[in-house]
Amino acid sequence: MTPPTVGTLHHLELWVPDLERAAAQWGWLLTEMGYLPFQHWSAGRSWQLGPTYLVIEQSPDLSATDHDRTRPGLNHLAFHAGSRRQVDGLVAQAPAHGWTLLFPERHPYAGGAAQYAAYLANTDDYEVELIADEL
Repeated sequence: MTPPTVGTLHHLELWVPDLERAAAQWGWLLTEMGYLPFQHWSAGRSWQLGPTYLVIEQSPDLSATDHDRTRPGLNHLAFHAGSRRQVDGLVAQAPAHGWTLLFPERHPYAGGAAQYAAYLANTDDYEVELIADEL
């Protein structure tokens, strides 16, 4: 097995205020993009794609009960999301899974004319950018 490229993201951990809600919302999105369930414990879940995994955890050490993507810190996660058709399919299904389209008046070019993408936010205000591999 070839070791991962130096600098490749190993994992990302998001602390969430409601584990079950977050697991449903993130679980849907991540599995739609090819991630597989990886870890499961009383306070968290994770999904893995290749050498990288994403963790959600409802830690007892949370210092607040809400996430605000406009505060200093994490603003959004950007994912390669396949074709334009795949991005559009995720956008169409997203509301049923707790995700809302951001910047609908500029969609799918909210990030500029050089990138076909969708920006979604979930119930807890975590934002993802789903980038198509074509304009």
